Amino acid sequence: MRTATVHRATAETRIDVTVNLDGTGTYRVSTGVGFFDHMLEQLSRHSLIDLDVTTVGDLHIDQHHTVEDTGLAIGQAIAQALADKRGIRRYGDALSPMDETLTRVALDISGRPWLVWKTQFSQVKLGEMDTEMFQHFFHSFAQTAGLTLHIKTLYGENNHHIAESCFKGVARALRIAVEIDPRKADAIPSTKGTL
Repeated sequence: MRTATVHRATAETRIDVTVNLDGTGTYRVSTGVGFFDHMLEQLSRHSLIDLDVTTVGDLHIDQHHTVEDTGLAIGQAIAQALADKRGIRRYGDALSPMDETLTRVALDISGRPWLVWKTQFSQVKLGEMDTEMFQHFFHSFAQTAGLTLHIKTLYGENNHHIAESCFKGVARALRIAVEIDPRKADAIPSTKGTL
């Protein structure tokens, strides 16, 4: 089983994350930010990565540390569960429609963190979540997971749909990328021999 548990504790947040890359998309998520919980549930369900997240953050200040540190911890757990990345497909992509919205996601479990973010929101909050924090979550997540991650919303109007199509698209691309390739299950997918 490709699993990992990460505990992250700072003066700003306390986070426990457990992932199972070979799961069924079951989740238990509690961050104190309702809309963020909903998005992480989508990430788990559509990637088939089991996700257990408990975050206690300094929400009396704002959501920044809670969202950022949760992204860092989830990414770190996924990287640990991938170990040397032997046998994975490595690349994944998805077109993620949600009603009037369409988002394109492509990712590479490259070990070279990078985020290209081409998504905009027309309101500053969704529920109680600041929409500027979506980009920050994906940046933090890509950083510790070691992902080259491109997210572009091609079109869309409803802000909820835009956010959800981003998370579902990342989930579907991640599902493909972390799967074991039966044709090369014993090999690291790089001519360098390491990722």
